[in-house]
Amino acid sequence: MFQWLHETILNWAHAIYEFVPEYLLWLLLPFFILFIFPIFLVFFIYGCVIFVHIYGHRHQIREAYHTSYWEGARVAIASFWDGVGNVWHGYELRGIENVPDEGSALFIYYHGCLPLDVYYLISKLVIHKNRSLHCVGDKFIFKIPGWRPLCKLFSITSGTVEECTEELKEGNLLCIAPGGVREALFSDPNVYDILWGKRLGFAKVIIGSKTPVIPMFTENCRESFRTPEWGRSFFRWIYEKTKIPLCPIYGGFPVKMITHLGKPIYFDFDTVTPEEVRKTVKREIRMMIKEHQRLPGSVWRGIAQRWSSTSSKKKNSDEPEQAELLQRNGAGTTSPTSDSEDIVVLRRDRSGVEDDDDEVDELGGI
Repeated sequence: MFQWLHETILNWAHAIYEFVPEYLLWLLLPFFILFIFPIFLVFFIYGCVIFVHIYGHRHQIREAYHTSYWEGARVAIASFWDGVGNVWHGYELRGIENVPDEGSALFIYYHGCLPLDVYYLISKLVIHKNRSLHCVGDKFIFKIPGWRPLCKLFSITSGTVEECTEELKEGNLLCIAPGGVREALFSDPNVYDILWGKRLGFAKVIIGSKTPVIPMFTENCRESFRTPEWGRSFFRWIYEKTKIPLCPIYGGFPVKMITHLGKPIYFDFDTVTPEEVRKTVKREIRMMIKEHQRLPGSVWRGIAQRWSSTSSKKKNSDEPEQAELLQRNGAGTTSPTSDSEDIVVLRRDRSGVEDDDDEVDELGGI
């Protein structure tokens, strides 16, 4: 690999030398030395750091290759993304103890602009739990050239309600973002609004598989990458008409990212309705946003958190007041007891903002 990279760089340099006048090369050399070379140098250094991180997992990678050729590839890629998360976003995972060592669980999460947090979570679970996290993805990602083998390797599917239910019954871990692409591209980073509409597909999966739900939220997931405010309504109109995600994205900011996994939520699966499941899970996600995300969202604050040793502490001095407001809004406990129906009843009185979408079985996705 390194020999190929070395030969590629030499070929590029030779091509540039042939087609660019020599006087222009000498003219641009100071600019290259002062501005371009330091950028390449930083990328090379971070590449070495990521390589060292991967090398630290070399024993796991070797064992995985002995088990299965594809399992080795999965662990190697997971080690790479785990290194990227540590280096660039100082990524942390809190609540991993809520993930069962065996058996099924369904992760329901708020969708950031790009699902980097899901990539990092998959990597953590592969490395530290030796478990694969299956994901529901939007249909358009399977149409991108070259992505299908990677989706197959990491069990990413655009599965139906029946397929997802069957996966959970088989004892797998599965994650779904009910907001899907709509939430990813058009949620406001100032308020982190949840755009689930009236989707019921994920709720039917929960009831059909009788699986506990692990709510998930990642701090600053909308600060690393963003969509521009200008033209957002126009791009959303295009998406609603065509389902094509044409909205531009910018960013790559090194903000602090911390994924929080909540306690598993259990329901009385024999009596609960899909509408009640959706409302309960949605409120849990909203509570996590209020607890862990400082609003309005700020890229600069996220970067400051990345380099601060005291990141992810309590956000405001008025948190007791916020906690009181949450209780008024019907935030109950989610302990796994037989009173799961009471959890739903506690939350029925809370009015929330719903989208105008028709009631559908769509699952959303990464």
